[in-house]
Amino acid sequence: MELALVTVVVHDYDEAIDFFTKVLGFVLTADSPATTTSGAPKRWVVVSPPGGGTGLLLARADGAHQTEVVGRQVADRVGFFLRVDDFDATLARLVAAGTTIVRPPRSEPYGRVAVFVDIAGNRWDLLGDHAPGD
Repeated sequence: MELALVTVVVHDYDEAIDFFTKVLGFVLTADSPATTTSGAPKRWVVVSPPGGGTGLLLARADGAHQTEVVGRQVADRVGFFLRVDDFDATLARLVAAGTTIVRPPRSEPYGRVAVFVDIAGNRWDLLGDHAPGD
């Protein structure tokens, strides 16, 4: 058994694809036409971390109710956790791209962590190994 996909509701497919692929370094693994249950056009867009793992289904908000949850899918809590091999390089890439860093890096028992906000406004923990000397 595996958790294959998690949906992230976004305002715009292409802006979300750019953020997840260019800023976070994910891979675009699917982008194909589809239709909603009511027959309206949509896209099936999936981005995944390089090397595999659970993918993100980027779903464009459809209607006022879905638009209201963009960026607040987990009630303004950290709801996504990205463990990276090179914490400092990833954090530098986020900062260089203008990504909002909500909480600066700190050390916790489970490693280094910083909180950032994705293109939709969702909070993420950026996780890495302890720095030398921690």
